[in-house]
Amino acid sequence: MIFSAKSQPPPPSLATEKKKASGSYRCDDVLDTIKKDFYNKCYICEQSEPITINIEHFVPHRGNHDLKFEWANLYYACGHCNNTKLARPMFDDILDVTNANHEADKKVRYHINPYPKENAEFQPMENTEIVNNTVVLLDAVYNGTTTLKTIEAANLRSLLLKEIRLFQGLLFDYYDETYTAEEKESIKNKIIRHLRPASNFTAFKRWVIRDNENIRADFDDYCK
Repeated sequence: MIFSAKSQPPPPSLATEKKKASGSYRCDDVLDTIKKDFYNKCYICEQSEPITINIEHFVPHRGNHDLKFEWANLYYACGHCNNTKLARPMFDDILDVTNANHEADKKVRYHINPYPKENAEFQPMENTEIVNNTVVLLDAVYNGTTTLKTIEAANLRSLLLKEIRLFQGLLFDYYDETYTAEEKESIKNKIIRHLRPASNFTAFKRWVIRDNENIRADFDDYCK
């Protein structure tokens, strides 16, 4: 989960649709803006270009008309994560990726061993209810709960592992002394792109850097 700033002002259609008896918050301007704000990534699992897209209410509106059309409450999520989050009331209180002070990718440690059939691991970096709830949600998203969700989670981890292997390959290449300085600079730029918010599974990649003292000095500035 990576910080994503919400655009201002809100898309104009929200105020118009809110006045209607059967108004919709899924208008074109909302979809276009929220897609850009969240880098076309699910805000929970960070999968880029998700096939199933939900406009999620970060705080469930439960019939509250104002909350239903509140721009600050609309998030970009994949169907797998949205359905998982809806399953338990505790997930109403998780780290907010639109709040820079929450530092979602720093308050939870992300890890997966780059081998087949490995589960993803999440560790709270501070003992607070909001962080612990986020850890439980991420574990459910990446490792599954029901039989169906476990299959979906396994598919998600397969995509994650491909990205992690690619990212680690770039790191190995960067520290390979047989490459020229020019080649290393090109590799470094690719590594930096992987650490940007728009990249697939950015939080996992940033923790690869944070967990390795020997490479942290070279790339830690790009994990902020």
